[in-house]
Amino acid sequence: MRRLPKTKANIQNTARIQGWSVIRRVVPYLWPQNATTIRVRVIAALIVLLLSKVIAVTTPVFYKQAVDALAPDGGDPATFLALGAVGLTIAYGIARLMTVGFQQLRDVIFTRVGQRALRKLALETFTHIHRLSMRYHITRKTGGLSRVIERGVKGVDFLLRFLLFSMGPLVLELLMISAILFFLFDVWYLAVVVLTIALYVWFTFKVTEWRVKIRKEMNDQDTDANQKAIDSLLNFETVKYFGAERWEADRYDSAMRNYETAAIKTNYSLAFLNFGQSLLITSGLVAVMVMAAMGVQNGTLSVGDFVMVNAYMIQITMPLNFLGTVYREIRQALIDMGDMFDLLEQPAEVQDKPGAKPLNVQGGAVRLENVAFGYDPERMILKGITIDVEPGQTVAIVGSSGSGKSTIGRLLFRFYDVGAGALTIDGQDVRDVTQESLHAEIGVVPQDTVLFNDTVHYNIAYGRPGATEAEIRDAARAAKIHDFIMSLPEGYDTTVGERGLKLSGGEKQRVGIARTLLKNPPILLLDEATSALDTETEMEIQAELKAMGEGRTVITIAHRLSTIADADRIVVLEDGVIVEEGTHDMLLSRDGRYAHLWNRQESEEAA
Repeated sequence: MRRLPKTKANIQNTARIQGWSVIRRVVPYLWPQNATTIRVRVIAALIVLLLSKVIAVTTPVFYKQAVDALAPDGGDPATFLALGAVGLTIAYGIARLMTVGFQQLRDVIFTRVGQRALRKLALETFTHIHRLSMRYHITRKTGGLSRVIERGVKGVDFLLRFLLFSMGPLVLELLMISAILFFLFDVWYLAVVVLTIALYVWFTFKVTEWRVKIRKEMNDQDTDANQKAIDSLLNFETVKYFGAERWEADRYDSAMRNYETAAIKTNYSLAFLNFGQSLLITSGLVAVMVMAAMGVQNGTLSVGDFVMVNAYMIQITMPLNFLGTVYREIRQALIDMGDMFDLLEQPAEVQDKPGAKPLNVQGGAVRLENVAFGYDPERMILKGITIDVEPGQTVAIVGSSGSGKSTIGRLLFRFYDVGAGALTIDGQDVRDVTQESLHAEIGVVPQDTVLFNDTVHYNIAYGRPGATEAEIRDAARAAKIHDFIMSLPEGYDTTVGERGLKLSGGEKQRVGIARTLLKNPPILLLDEATSALDTETEMEIQAELKAMGEGRTVITIAHRLSTIADADRIVVLEDGVIVEEGTHDMLLSRDGRYAHLWNRQESEEAA
């Protein structure tokens, strides 16, 4: 596909195309398929909107008639349906009230449509983020990502309200008032109004386009500052360990300084925009009012006509005063929504095949057959390994850092797809089954159990949300954590804090074990589950892990070899290939790589 040269005109055309593309993406949420009630609400809101504009445009006519009726030089009390001055004034008030009433009714009718669209979009974005690959989430910036979603959803809300209920109605109102000025007065009134509006719109759009660039810079600085703040708070302990509070504050202040500069430019440009708009609109207003005053002086217009022209000009200027703000916000909303839709268009690296069936686990046999994989195609991590794990068997995978141990766990859970070879469970290739069913059959106890900032009860129940209270407590007892939980002031309702920071490492691991026990999976993956714990805590938890593996297929990725000495088979990886395989005693007797690792750890512990 031939790329267009990156000229200013082409960049602007691309922005317009992207804007229309975003609007087209939003329309289905406003006019959803198989949602008759929502469509009826949209139509009803538009009808009420039209009624409010018709009444708003006819309101100044009552005002004119009331003024003419009060004029000393022949205002006819019977004018306009014989209402008289008082009746016309009351009619004018009722018309104004009806205009506001219909506008509020429009909002009431449309609120459900807008909120439903926001909820659907937010849910779709949230769900899609969870579908994205591990590769994406490793490289993401949580603060920036949350900002993109937040601004995108707010952008949809703004676009729905202002594009549908401000810009569209404004154009309709201007057309109706222009027609009234043309037919009730003459073409010169229309010419002045059209010229004023044209100049106003041209000036507003030109200046706003300039301001959008400044605003985008401000948003980028805001995102950067927010990212730095969240990143620093998530790593609170590390900041404290290294006494880096001043350093973190300086980084944050540097980002906020850039934001401050962009925000100042934004405010200066806003002042220029507001003054220019006021100059243009006031010039047009004065010109039309001078023409009307001259008409009253020469007798071709009445005082009521002068008042009506003034009312129409004010009616035009009031919405026009917001045009710059609305246009800028719509442009910004389109940018924010574009970022969110770009996120939605990020492809999920790992996807279910069409017609994928649920995984059917009979015994839980796991086989890696000639598996090759690399996070980067130019740097392979696993180089054609074959491992068989029989049902109910415990197989440990050991090796030095970077040998590919943890990668096997990620492939088993299908965070990534194998580059070559196959990974099967009971003969079923994991690429041919649904991810949901695969994840349901595998339980994981990671090196560092991360907990939600909720109660202990919630974190254990996360293993199986439909579990009963008795099942949750039984799982806690099996993980030897129940007594500790009951000793807490609020028991199972105790909040564990951000990432479980209120609990010790051993306590977090036991909650993680209880969560996995509650899930009750036939296949268990222990990914260096105790390597982050002290020796005493590790020995205590090791008993729970061993009990949890009873009757299950267990794959243990281990760093401390003492924890896997009783495994049915030990596989030794080095540089992505299997260098040894056998039981603990067999491998020690061979005096090979495993024996070397064992002896080194023994000497380190003895020291």
